[in-house]
Amino acid sequence: MSDQVLDGPHGPLRVRVYTPTSPAGPGLVWVHGGGFAAGELEMPEADWVAQRFADRGIVVVSVDYALAPFPRTWAAASGAPERDGVHYPVASDEVEAAFRWAVESDLAQGPWSLGGASAGGNLATGVALRLSHGSGPAPALAVLAYPTLHAVQGTPDATLRSALDANPDADVFGPEPVRGMYENYLGGPAESGDIYAVPGTASVAQLSHFPATIMINGEVDELRVSGEAFGASLRDAGVDLDISTEPGTRHGHLNQPELAAAAASIDRFAARILAL
Repeated sequence: MSDQVLDGPHGPLRVRVYTPTSPAGPGLVWVHGGGFAAGELEMPEADWVAQRFADRGIVVVSVDYALAPFPRTWAAASGAPERDGVHYPVASDEVEAAFRWAVESDLAQGPWSLGGASAGGNLATGVALRLSHGSGPAPALAVLAYPTLHAVQGTPDATLRSALDANPDADVFGPEPVRGMYENYLGGPAESGDIYAVPGTASVAQLSHFPATIMINGEVDELRVSGEAFGASLRDAGVDLDISTEPGTRHGHLNQPELAAAAASIDRFAARILAL
């Protein structure tokens, strides 16, 4: 494991490289979550996840992207101080720069995948979409863990609504908190985000060249509404899609390495990457 500082599009950009002892060939650029405004390279969703992929022979580049402001309401709830930050497209630009750097490096034979968890899944998806509309380099696979992809989120079905009602601690990603999270990230109204900031709004035509995708959602997680809606759009666009729900999980189970579900999700992700 080593940290490197890249000449990023908005200044120095730190990435952490995890090199397997027995490389299998593929590489993965990975983006942690945290509502666009929190999270860091030491959190399990970044470090533990990257270590587990490296254990399976996958080179990982974990991206320390710039964060959005830490909102006053979050600070009041957590006891952490408010913090200034940046707005879209800074973090998106940095993830794209890290992916381009990884592909051009000699860190792995390839192919390279791009993925992330929660808000990191949004960033990875937006960058993959932008690259699919240009000349590349395109990720071989999008690897998405319980992503948020819509600023204006749909309504849970009756089964999910009942599960959320039965587990109030898991019911934290309703429409208003999600809208607020995106408006903090965008620095403006939720409806102002383009498809690379809010990739769930991309049309079927705009998704026609999106890479093959594996997505694992949480079972009792309202963000599953967003992931499943995006999955339906990918299917309609003819994208190779493997989408599933990890049983018994709430949002963010990759941040809980002690859960068997966390290892199970890594196993499925890694198998798909290695199959490339």
